[in-house]
Amino acid sequence: MTEPMIRSERAGSVLKLTLNRPPLNILNIPMLQELNRALEQVDADIHLVLFQSGIERAFSAGADIGDHTPERVQEMLAQLHRAITKLWEMDALSIAVVRGHCLGGGMELAVSCDLVLAGESARFGQPEIQLGCFPPVAAVWLPRLIGPRRAAEVIVTGKTFTAREAEMMGLVTRVVPDEEIGAAVEALLGELSRRSPIALKFAKRALRYGRALDPMTALRAVERLYLDELMATEDAREGVRAFLEKREPVWTGR
Repeated sequence: MTEPMIRSERAGSVLKLTLNRPPLNILNIPMLQELNRALEQVDADIHLVLFQSGIERAFSAGADIGDHTPERVQEMLAQLHRAITKLWEMDALSIAVVRGHCLGGGMELAVSCDLVLAGESARFGQPEIQLGCFPPVAAVWLPRLIGPRRAAEVIVTGKTFTAREAEMMGLVTRVVPDEEIGAAVEALLGELSRRSPIALKFAKRALRYGRALDPMTALRAVERLYLDELMATEDAREGVRAFLEKREPVWTGR
């Protein structure tokens, strides 16, 4: 039986997706199709999606060059952009765990997640310019994420950046030694598990409004989200009661 290129494990409200195409998790069309099928599992009961690699050498070294031919490139981009659009639009939080090479489409996938934990071995870059093209997702996303000048440096030079450099630029949430990354992931999952799942969902939605809309429109949309939806939940009332009663809140996710 063929080993899946995307291993999927659902544990309660967490969906763990493991990239598994040795030696470097090159993203070809069949692998991206598997990824999109895996992301179809994200429903209202999934609060967090964790992306990781089953290979120490790489999160992903990018899209398959063989899929950049004129007859295949449209399908390759459609599959990659479908996955990334899902990450942007879903209410579940997403975390990328990165060690080793994280390049091209692999970097676009990782930095489209809400949080990025990187081992010190991680290396980030968009080398597409060296092949006479440019990264479409990065061209749209990086100016919002790290500012237009830093985004231009990443895209037009094709340089590779260390994990620490990526952290300083704002591409990475936190860098830890490779041998500590498993513990860092578990600590983060534990921390998020102590938060109200419905508050996390609305926070993610508010962040999405903030990115996509002009500031005044975004503020009005977030205000309505806060007053009309969040404050109507049991968890919002429980959080206030627990604070006033000096006890830990008991979240119901409602």
